[in-house]
Amino acid sequence: MLLARSAPECRLYISLHPCSCDETSLPVRHTLRTSGDDLLAVYQGECPRCGLPRQFAFVLDPATPPPPPAFGGAAPSRIVCPGQFAIAADNAARATPLSPAGLTPTQREYGHDALAYAVAAQEEVLKFVPEGADAVPESAFTSPEGARLYAGDPGRFRRARLVAVADAYRSALAQYS
Repeated sequence: MLLARSAPECRLYISLHPCSCDETSLPVRHTLRTSGDDLLAVYQGECPRCGLPRQFAFVLDPATPPPPPAFGGAAPSRIVCPGQFAIAADNAARATPLSPAGLTPTQREYGHDALAYAVAAQEEVLKFVPEGADAVPESAFTSPEGARLYAGDPGRFRRARLVAVADAYRSALAQYS
């Protein structure tokens, strides 16, 4: 069973696992259930492209998660690899201008949310850097896309660079506040 730390982590995991028809979006209904001492988050929906029913069930970490868009507490994810978080951060940051100048109120709100998501995802990558180390270890990259990203630019996952990117996203986000 998948151990998730929060609803945003569950939703990211779902988006990273497309339907057999390659559709990545999945409108879902979310329910909570108990199973013994565990609290389960069950996400169900039908693929908007092919209609295939899909379901994801996660055991929720008993620790209270931080508010969204954060993905979890101090420990790194067990279901999303650092490369996947880095890709999510990149995609969210690219989805909006780094400056809100000239944007409509709706665009500003979208930009704020996208950059907040980018900050949260980038902070997740940093959680994979072991105490006393200066980079995410190669062994942490457990997904094919994460492993490819690491292989293409391992320096991207050095602590100093990760912090610099997170700071840049935070700085852009501050302009939206």
